[in-house]
Amino acid sequence: MKFNILNITCVSVTVELDNDKIYQVDKKYDVYLNEEKVKTLKENVFTIFDLKPNYEYSIRIDDDVKNFKTLNVDYILHTSDFIKGDSQKDDTLRLQAAINMTPSSSLLVFDEKEYHISSLFLKSDITIYLKKDVKIFASTDIDDYSMAIGEIKANNDLKKPLELLSWEGNPLLGKTSIICGYNVKNVNLIGEGIIDGQADKSTFWHDVKNLKWGRPRLLFLNNCDNIKVIGLTFKNTPCWTIHPFFSSNLEFYNLFISNPKDSPNTDGMDPESCENLKIIGVKFSVGDDCIALKSGKKYIGSLFKKPTEHVLIRNCFMNEGHGAIVLGSEVGAGLKDLLIERCYFKHTDRGLRIKSRRGRGKDSVIDDVTFSNIIMDNVLTPLTINMFYFCDPDGKSDYVQNRNPRDVDDDTPYLGKFTFKNIKATDCEVALGYFLGLPEQKIGEIEIIDSTFTMKENSPLSSPIMACNVDKLHNSGFHITNVKKVKFHNVKTSGYTDKELILDNVDEVIR
Repeated sequence: MKFNILNITCVSVTVELDNDKIYQVDKKYDVYLNEEKVKTLKENVFTIFDLKPNYEYSIRIDDDVKNFKTLNVDYILHTSDFIKGDSQKDDTLRLQAAINMTPSSSLLVFDEKEYHISSLFLKSDITIYLKKDVKIFASTDIDDYSMAIGEIKANNDLKKPLELLSWEGNPLLGKTSIICGYNVKNVNLIGEGIIDGQADKSTFWHDVKNLKWGRPRLLFLNNCDNIKVIGLTFKNTPCWTIHPFFSSNLEFYNLFISNPKDSPNTDGMDPESCENLKIIGVKFSVGDDCIALKSGKKYIGSLFKKPTEHVLIRNCFMNEGHGAIVLGSEVGAGLKDLLIERCYFKHTDRGLRIKSRRGRGKDSVIDDVTFSNIIMDNVLTPLTINMFYFCDPDGKSDYVQNRNPRDVDDDTPYLGKFTFKNIKATDCEVALGYFLGLPEQKIGEIEIIDSTFTMKENSPLSSPIMACNVDKLHNSGFHITNVKKVKFHNVKTSGYTDKELILDNVDEVIR
């Protein structure tokens, strides 16, 4: 069994099997470290922790062997070195002291079983290691979190504003997050521990539509570079779980992100205006979208012109959630060069979910998106593109929802080419696909090849997308509206009760 080493730190190694299987293999396999069996598992991606720094190891799976050496560190500190007072209930201050006092090129080990914090801020050039059975509990008291404005104007007129906090694509007054990274680089946040936002025990999920400030994320990274997050469990976040913002060279491996199905806005990951991003071997079960790729609304998008680009998502498992992979709805600077492969979507409302609208702006270009080798099981509608998404205060206005063509102007977004290959979708319910482009700016090209779609019998009526004036459907085929080119090759479908293709204002169909 062939495998590759994805990442090496001072205390861990992350491995990915080299195969064409989706998320996991059919039969369990054994992993040997220096010829001692350490794991038996089925997943394609795994991490071995508790290694010694600057030490040589070998990994063997069947007959394939890889040798590696863990990274060296200058010092090893432990949080237990920072003594907790007898009456101290909150650990924030002493943990922040431990982080700040850890030298560059050093390791900080969280070695106690339980911590209680509000907001912690990361520091550059260190590794933070949460050992197995470590649990970090976030405060349930809203007043324990600092408030900050979303944007600060520069004194120099040539400088752009400083974006501190955002919500749904715009700067907004908000609470600091539970783990915060601002302008830091070369950080490893790793281990087998749990970071629990405890929002299920707080008021963060109550009356969220009327809040005047943004809720904390579980992990927020602002203008960070070369960050690796490996092995951890994130759960019960007050809002989006992991939110990288204007950051680059990010790697997320072998995580578990878990939020209740009915929790509000608890997306798994929301990379916004980020580049060079890898999400590999991550398991999701959340109350909103599993992964939502963004780049701000028109204000941020047109000001900074920073798209989310060069994204690889592989060997992930999305179990529950509104959408498995979502592009938007805040895509003011666009998205490009996205590859999603060998992922398994189960019981999500949609597989691919693109959601945008008039007003996102001419910089909002989504192009070069490929889905390859994807299993979808009990996904209501596997593929959706919705350019009439009714978000924002004006989302149901005539400007957004009118289906008649308008003039193409500086507020008009554009969708380019989308390729879907080797898709296997079973027990779909609402429609096989629903693609609704703008009449004045049609979707460039939709290509589906070597794929199979089957419907569940007698499914209930439901809406395929979130837009006004869209009929509820069940057991329906592909609805394709306002698209330049549609290409189907070796696509097998069954179980729909109307037509396989329901076309409206499509320039060219190639089958």
